[in-house]
Amino acid sequence: MQVEEYFHFLTPNDIRIKGSRIGIETILHEYLYRHQSPENIAQIYPHLTLEQIYATILYYLQNPETITQYMADWLKHCQQGAKQQDDNPPDYVIRLRQLKAQRSLNKT
Repeated sequence: MQVEEYFHFLTPNDIRIKGSRIGIETILHEYLYRHQSPENIAQIYPHLTLEQIYATILYYLQNPETITQYMADWLKHCQQGAKQQDDNPPDYVIRLRQLKAQRSLNKT
């Protein structure tokens, strides 16, 4: 079995583990940035098999340049989304911030 057979390649920036809706970035983020072992990742995502997790890591190791760029693009997208949410918060967030500020003023 080829390692690629473990994945659905939906787009160049969206690779999912077959049998799940989880993208490889989720597993690789745990492995690369949080330094989790494959066994720990399997405990975090019990619906994935250890084989699927190892296949994801192996795919990264076989394609380091491509997957490093994939991860960089994903992280950039996440940061842009967070900034957009901070710049344009929903009404309920604005209201909660106002209430918090008001309570802080009332305490002093």
